[in-house]
Amino acid sequence: MAPPPEDCRAPGLLAHQPFQVILRYTSTDAPAIWWLDPELTYGSAKPFVFTQGHSVCNRSFFPCFDTPAVKCTYSAVVKAPSGVQVLMSATRSTYVEEEGVYRFHMEHPVPAYLVALVAGDLQPADIGPRSRVWAEPCLLPTATSKLSGAVEQWLSAAERLYGPYVWGRYDIVFLPPSFPIVAMENPCLTFIISSILESDEFLVIDVIHEVAHSWFGNAVTNATWEEMWLSEGLATYAQRRITTETYGAAFTCLETAFRLDALHRQMKLLGEDSPVSKLQVKLEPGVNPSHLMNLFTYEKGYCFVYYLSQLCGDPQRFDEFLRAYVDKYKFTSVVAQDLLDSFLSFFPELKEQSVDCRAGLEFERWLNATGPPLAEPDLSQGSSLTRPVEALFRLWTAEPLDQAAASASAIDISKWRTFQTALFLDRLLDGSPLPQEVVTSLSQCYSSLLDSMNAEIRIRWLQIVVRNDYYPDLHRVRRFLESQMSRMYTIPLYEDLCTGALKSFALEVFYQTQGRLHPNLRRTIQQILSQGLGPSAEQGGAGADTDADPPALLLGDEAPSSAISLRDVNVSA
Repeated sequence: MAPPPEDCRAPGLLAHQPFQVILRYTSTDAPAIWWLDPELTYGSAKPFVFTQGHSVCNRSFFPCFDTPAVKCTYSAVVKAPSGVQVLMSATRSTYVEEEGVYRFHMEHPVPAYLVALVAGDLQPADIGPRSRVWAEPCLLPTATSKLSGAVEQWLSAAERLYGPYVWGRYDIVFLPPSFPIVAMENPCLTFIISSILESDEFLVIDVIHEVAHSWFGNAVTNATWEEMWLSEGLATYAQRRITTETYGAAFTCLETAFRLDALHRQMKLLGEDSPVSKLQVKLEPGVNPSHLMNLFTYEKGYCFVYYLSQLCGDPQRFDEFLRAYVDKYKFTSVVAQDLLDSFLSFFPELKEQSVDCRAGLEFERWLNATGPPLAEPDLSQGSSLTRPVEALFRLWTAEPLDQAAASASAIDISKWRTFQTALFLDRLLDGSPLPQEVVTSLSQCYSSLLDSMNAEIRIRWLQIVVRNDYYPDLHRVRRFLESQMSRMYTIPLYEDLCTGALKSFALEVFYQTQGRLHPNLRRTIQQILSQGLGPSAEQGGAGADTDADPPALLLGDEAPSSAISLRDVNVSA
């Protein structure tokens, strides 16, 4: 680039001389910043605000080079009313009570999307030597009991595998149900949606995934949004290495089978030639990179990383490679070629064998071919947990039904792991609509039992109810939507309701509950209702906010697609 004309330069500024630019700006309502009235929090006591920067939302929060290729340190000064706790994704913080001023500093370079802020009625509780949870007072005992001691166990396992944890503290803040994704790996302070506290195994997996991002994503970051798999695929691989070390191979294989099942479901929905199924997705100008976040980013990326681990023949040796990779590229941004070149340099014997060019499994094909993964992991170590799921599903799809139902009722799913029950219900969802007599028998056998289980289980059963127009259990759908205000649980049900025969029921429930929904979620559901109900819905009803335009570039709040796609991409960042 040519130097600017002399008259455009700052007076007295010499070439290569450091200088400071001061920008004064105001952020109001913006895609990155979510302001909540007290009634939209769990405790209904104080207003609440949080930010969500991934992937390009933080450009509406503060002026920045909003690309993962650019990293920098940051500091911030935040003034808040008395009684409002402020937290940021920073390595150091201080508070001057008489001034109501918080000061934060992140000493390591991070991309702009990892700058995050939250403020509200939050209280802390220590859960380990370098970890605490922050939550609204009414949620703090549950959050503490579920995570006390566990986070340090996961951090220690990760350190044994991939080297020192460089961020100092690992704290977790639980957010109100309007948080638009499940979890976000903001360094030093993981953001996670409070509703996941209902589902112990999902909570474990989501937090471990964010722990893994401390190495893959936060320390070493994908340089372009087109290669998000470099963060998500590696973090998913690391997450599963940590769960294997901590909970055993069978549990890890069960969770992997559950996610790969969802990947294949999404593949059927999108078609094998869908460009978003590539690992190196082409990002067209003007497209929000968040649209590229899907199960391929995670699971196809994981399968490629797993394939690389199999090439070297020893998971521990591959761990050593990843440790060296993190050490080499720590606090920088990389492209896929950096990873692959490092891999072949670390394993020169594999380079000599030209493993990158094996027919049908070429590295280039892994990166740029559409469709499912070229190879998938051996999950046979999880068969003790997946085999009962497959057997029960076969019973419910066998004939004659009365004999099958009698055999199925003898299997006590209350003793199953959450991922087993969720996998079983997903299989039934895939087969819906089911014969009415099957749905009736399923309800008689499981409905009351599932009512007492966590939200991840209940949402799946209620989707079966809705997709099969099973009216005797509609009161359970109503009760669920009256108590759940999270988009991860409400959107799939509303989409199913509006694509079937229950549109008027959906409208009735929405008008009764809309006052407790975040405005962005309310608009999304209104879009679903309008698409499902036609012009009459667009005219609105009591309290309908039909004049509001949907916000642009709002992560996770774009116009809805199908229920299956939304349900299956409900994953951590």
